[in-house]
Amino acid sequence: MERLNELQAEAVALLEKLVATPSVSRDEARTADLLRGHLAAHGIAAERLYNNVYARAAHFDAAKPTLLLNSHHDTVRPTAAWTRDPFAATWEGERLYGLGANDAGASVAALTAAFRHYYDAELPFNLLLALSGEEECMGEHGTRALLPALGPIDMALVGEPTRMRAAVGERGLVVLDCTAHGRAGHAARDEGINALYIAADDIAWLRGYRFERCSPLLGPIRMTATQIEAGTQHNVVPAECRFVVDVRTTDAYTNEETVEIVRRHMRSEAVPRSTRIRASAVAPEHPLVGAAAALGVERFVSPTTSDMALMAFPSLKMGAGDSARSHTADEYVLRSEVEQGVEGYIRYIAELAKRY
Repeated sequence: MERLNELQAEAVALLEKLVATPSVSRDEARTADLLRGHLAAHGIAAERLYNNVYARAAHFDAAKPTLLLNSHHDTVRPTAAWTRDPFAATWEGERLYGLGANDAGASVAALTAAFRHYYDAELPFNLLLALSGEEECMGEHGTRALLPALGPIDMALVGEPTRMRAAVGERGLVVLDCTAHGRAGHAARDEGINALYIAADDIAWLRGYRFERCSPLLGPIRMTATQIEAGTQHNVVPAECRFVVDVRTTDAYTNEETVEIVRRHMRSEAVPRSTRIRASAVAPEHPLVGAAAALGVERFVSPTTSDMALMAFPSLKMGAGDSARSHTADEYVLRSEVEQGVEGYIRYIAELAKRY
C-alpha cells in the first residue's frame, strides 16, 4: 500500500508539471523534455523521436509478446471561454484545472507510474511505454512516425479519459469532399444541368443506403452530409455543387472499400481527405478484454477517435478522467481519478499477465 501511495503521489505531481507546461499539438518539445527527464530521474533510459518519448522495461525480451502502454501529451489550443489560466495547474478542492489535465495528462501520468511499478518485474510479456505527440491533430510526427520505430507490438493499452472503463472498439473516420458537376444556364429558360439537383440526389442516396455487412461490435457504417455550397446568384443554374460527408467506418470494411462503394453509387466526385483513421475492434476472446471482464470493468464502444486508429494490432482504450470534459473550457480532472488510474492500470496489467 505504501508503494502504491508513493506512485499515486508521484503521478499527481507529474501531472501538475505537465499541465503547467504548454504542449499544444506540434509544439510539445517542453513536455517531451519533462517526461524524458522524469523517467531518467528514476533510472529509466528513455528514447525520443520528434516529441515522442518511449522506453522499454528492464527485462525486455524479443521472444516475448509486447504490450504497448500509450498515451499522448499534446493538447488542443485553449478556447477563449477559459475563465482560468489554462497553464496554471490550479487546484480547487479535489479538482486540478488546466489544459490537458483530463485529456490526456492524467492518463500519461498514471500510465507512467504503472510502467515504473513494473519496470523491473518479470512479466510474461514486455512493457513498452510510448508517450506521443500530435495525437490531437493526427500529425505525421506523432504515433504515425513512432510506431514503425518501435519494433513488433502484439497489443496495446491506450490511455484516454474513459472513467477507467474499457473501450473495446471505436469507429473510424473518413471525410469526403464531394463535387457535383453540372452545366450553367439561365434559370428562367430551364437551361443547363443543375449540379445542386445532382448533389441532392446523391445526398438522398447517402441517407438511405445500408451497407451489406454490419460489424457485430460497432454496428452499421454511418454517413452524414454536414456541409453544402452551390450557386452564384438566384437566376443562374449552378454548374457546381460542393458538399462534405462525414463517414464513421467500422471493421466490416476497410476505409478504402467504403470509399469505393460510395463512389460507385454517386454521380458526384468523392475525394477522401484521408483514409488512415481506421476503425478498431478487439475480439471479445482476446486477453485484453478478458482481463477487463475479470476485474469487473465496464466495456463499451467509444464514440471518439484516438491513436488506436493507427494501430494494426489489438488495442483497448482505458484511462483516467472523463471524455465529456475533453476540449472544454476550464478542463479539469479529480485527484481521486488520477489515483484510481494508477491503481487501475497496475491491477489490469497484473490480471492480463495471468492470461499469458
